[in-house]
Amino acid sequence: MTASGGRGDAVRGVAASPAALRAEGLRKTFAGRTVLRDFEIELAPGEVHALLGQNGSGKSTFIKILSGFHAPDDGGSLHIAGEEVQFPLRAGDAVRHGLAFVHQDLGLFESGSVLENVRLTQHETRAGWRIPWQKERRRVQDALDRFGLAISADAPISSLREVDRALVAIVRAFEQLREAERGVLVLDEATAYLPQDGIDLLFESVRRVVADGFSVLFVTHRLEEVWSAADSVSVLRDGVVAGGGATAELTEDDVISLILGFPLTELYPEAHHARAETAARVAGLRGSVVKDFEVEIGRGEILGLTGLLGMGWEEVPYLLFGADRASSGTIEIGGQAHELSSMSPRRALGANLAFLPANRLKDGAVADASVRSNLTLPILGDYFSGGRLRAGREKEEAAEMIERFRVQPPDAEALMATLSGGNQQKVLLAKWFATKPDLFLLHEPTQGVDVGSRKQIFSLIDEAAKEGKAIVLASSEYEDLAHLCDRVLVFRNGRVIAELAKSSLSESRIVEQCFRDTESSAIGG
Repeated sequence: MTASGGRGDAVRGVAASPAALRAEGLRKTFAGRTVLRDFEIELAPGEVHALLGQNGSGKSTFIKILSGFHAPDDGGSLHIAGEEVQFPLRAGDAVRHGLAFVHQDLGLFESGSVLENVRLTQHETRAGWRIPWQKERRRVQDALDRFGLAISADAPISSLREVDRALVAIVRAFEQLREAERGVLVLDEATAYLPQDGIDLLFESVRRVVADGFSVLFVTHRLEEVWSAADSVSVLRDGVVAGGGATAELTEDDVISLILGFPLTELYPEAHHARAETAARVAGLRGSVVKDFEVEIGRGEILGLTGLLGMGWEEVPYLLFGADRASSGTIEIGGQAHELSSMSPRRALGANLAFLPANRLKDGAVADASVRSNLTLPILGDYFSGGRLRAGREKEEAAEMIERFRVQPPDAEALMATLSGGNQQKVLLAKWFATKPDLFLLHEPTQGVDVGSRKQIFSLIDEAAKEGKAIVLASSEYEDLAHLCDRVLVFRNGRVIAELAKSSLSESRIVEQCFRDTESSAIGG
């Protein structure tokens, strides 16, 4: 299918130019299961094209075919700038054909500098394999400056904010395309770990890429990005292109119906009622950014934490769970006080806390272990009797959790890393629900999750609140916070500068408090 729209037309200029990328009849089968079926897509020069679909719909499989990670089944074709590309693609072929990628995990190595990451495998060499580092440094610094980034080429990647890392990955991808007359930048869930202000910066960079005549294909689950950045959209469902077109001719309801195969009713659950009694009390919490944070959380309450990037809200769940070491502070839960300076995940589990981190595979799961092992890891001791592991009982209860949380595929022995992002998230939610926590800490629980899975996750959060669990929801999804939370605390420079509740709690009020000056903000919103 071909779909294009206004922004791309302004850049495109010559209608007769060959497509920047055209794929036709692509298929991919794994162990007898077809995950991509007669797939086709076309990008015009200078076009921004969004590829959407539920987790497991085939989007990642197509991207991996483009990058050479997977070879498609026989048949099908790929043309880039009018030139046919032969399968299978080998390592390095994608760049030679004018394709560059920014994946969700960014693919940056933490121990290296910005310079080393941007010029990885691209270094100029002279006699004796010597690298002219001064020239390389100037080239990278010029590239950073062109994108308006106040980052040194010598800065360690580990020292950068998440948004700056994403922008460095884009600079690297664009540098790979620099010698190409035309090319396609592929953003594969590159915004998944970014708050809204970080996304705005990233798409400013995308507009620079398009202005230079390149096309952009981006995979996302954030529908608002489609209308803010894309000229056109293709929707995959069960490995088949279900539809799409110019974004100017589609509504959000149209796209949701294409993604799900049916219209979506209410995304958010009905309002619940928090209980009067206190479930947890935090006092004097300090971390690397957070300063003197105090709060009481009621049983059945969903407490939201938010703010702009790096303002401290995202640090709080990690400090409370002991995943990051607090410099001071206490948490009282179940009538018992715990010093947060000595808190650890093991102690947090013993205090009936559960924690779902934002980066699910890196911080929340064992990627190379089975779904069953991930599900039962925190409660493995429950399956031992007389010093022996009761494997039959473990498998039975793992199967029950998979069914309850609707994990796909429903295979307890599948490796965690092989599941789609939304299904990985369901496994982790199931794992932590099994611990029966008193306080549930969630950091970006719907990150990289399709709209159908989002609805299910919201229902699970609401169900936990109705059971009397206290929930801390740290998120940059302002609309989700407005619909799900009883209260939202807005952070600025490590401190709470606004508390929104009841009639003052709305998406627009959250946005206002996040962006307004500290002096004009007030507790109580």
